[in-house]
Amino acid sequence: MGIFRKKDWNIVAILFEKKGEYSVNGNRGQGKAADKIRDNVQKHRRTLYWAVFDQKGAFLEGKPGPARERIPAETLQRISRELPRLKTVLEVLTMLESGKTEKAAKALVWDGYPATTT
Repeated sequence: MGIFRKKDWNIVAILFEKKGEYSVNGNRGQGKAADKIRDNVQKHRRTLYWAVFDQKGAFLEGKPGPARERIPAETLQRISRELPRLKTVLEVLTMLESGKTEKAAKALVWDGYPATTT
């Protein structure tokens, strides 16, 4: 990022909704607002994993969030590894990158949910 270019980020969070159900929430932010969005997502109590992308879809940073203890470690590792390629994440990023909306959310469609025991 150049010295005179304003930050323009897409911040994505995988949120814990209930056992076996997560959502993908995304926000587009510029300048100091982008930092504030990222900081709030990092602290949100239901954040499993958060990530920051630029407007070309490049992954800039990401880490587990406060809700990471609610899922198995293997599931969290898989989320962190697959996040930039998950179809639902890519759909949310496309909505944000288009500039038609600054917020987007979808249920995470994914085959990596932990197996439930009956």
